[in-house]
Amino acid sequence: MRIIGEIPNPDCKITLFSWNNRYLIKLEQGLLEQTYKINQFELTSENDLQKIVNTEFINDALARFSSMASTLQRSLENL
Repeated sequence: MRIIGEIPNPDCKITLFSWNNRYLIKLEQGLLEQTYKINQFELTSENDLQKIVNTEFINDALARFSSMASTLQRSLENL
């Protein structure tokens, strides 16, 4: 797996990878993470990843992190 870049963001860490004919977009926030896999043949270049990870994409991912955290918290409370 090769790191091909990072996208600065104050709310989560965003790392771009190339691996096994796929691009991976990995977002991390605390103990939670989201990974999106894209077939390399669907993009014309690695620069297309920057276009995919736009403001709307990041905002949706941040909302998902909030939902994930709530789900985990509820499950932990039920132990």
